Amino acid sequence: MSGIIGKKVAMTSLFDENGKNIPCTIIQAGPCVVTQVRTEEKDGYKSVQLGFDDAKEKNTSAALKGHFKKAGTTPKRKLVEFYGDKWVDTLNLGDEVKVDLIQEGEYVSVTGTSKGKGFQGVVKRHGFGGVGQATHGQHNRLRAPGSIGAGSDPSRVFKGMRMAGRMGGKQVTVQNLEVLKVDTEQNLLIVKGAVPGPKNSYVIVRRWK
Repeated sequence: MSGIIGKKVAMTSLFDENGKNIPCTIIQAGPCVVTQVRTEEKDGYKSVQLGFDDAKEKNTSAALKGHFKKAGTTPKRKLVEFYGDKWVDTLNLGDEVKVDLIQEGEYVSVTGTSKGKGFQGVVKRHGFGGVGQATHGQHNRLRAPGSIGAGSDPSRVFKGMRMAGRMGGKQVTVQNLEVLKVDTEQNLLIVKGAVPGPKNSYVIVRRWK
């Protein structure tokens, strides 16, 4: 499994050869720098750590400054580890990983953090239909959850009951997104469909080859 770190730029649409309008997402994928290489002998497993998006030195801790100096690169904002024997063996400390890692027509998985929506009720959070009639003077409990359990037996609410609460702000992975275009000059990746997160949020693009 190989991959690259990116940033969600925007959404747009493209037309295929049949004139069909296809919604797609533009991702700035890389360039990333290999900031650490883990080996079986030293760490017990194989992986590479990639760094993406330059950070200010004044906002970087002394420990991380030494970490990046060892790799011969400037401080980075986002660090992610990638696993996979075949791909990891081809990379060395300080190498650059660019968007040309991914080819047009491939299918990738994109991981990001979904938009936070705050504290929401059951209708928005879980798709409940609400309680009671919408007419005949019924104006209070329309978006209420209704009953949440039995009375004397079991005399409690079971764990996992769908209720109101904080919504969004979680790690989400969307699998099997088709790569429509790869712009190697501007390090842009255009994938079919939507990916989690707001604009300018970090995403991880993985290819399963």
